[in-house]
Amino acid sequence: QVQVAESGGGLVQAGGSLRLSCAASGRTFSLYTMGWFRQALRKEREYVAAISWSGDRIDYADSVQGRFAISRDNAQNTGYLQMNSLKPEDTAVYYCALKPRFLASDMPDPTTYNSWGQGTQVTVSS
Repeated sequence: QVQVAESGGGLVQAGGSLRLSCAASGRTFSLYTMGWFRQALRKEREYVAAISWSGDRIDYADSVQGRFAISRDNAQNTGYLQMNSLKPEDTAVYYCALKPRFLASDMPDPTTYNSWGQGTQVTVSS
């Protein structure tokens, strides 16, 4: 079973940037498609972005397209979410999730991911 741990959250002013990291351990990171999701207070969990195991397929939610960038370094067993031009509505707990790489389709569907981290809080002040 792979373990997932997010880091890099914090408090930032609107217009600022943060980079989240997703560290995988226990199994080879390149076996997995990686996704980022977020959940704001009193809202449903929301898809943010995903990247295939090789990085050749990337997908973003419309709400973050052009502002966020997902990437991964399989040699370091780490994935990233670079968040730029942050807005107050980006405030949420951000989760990294993994699923077997042969499940590269249905990237936005959280039910297809079977390994989740504990989340990291991102707060954007206006």
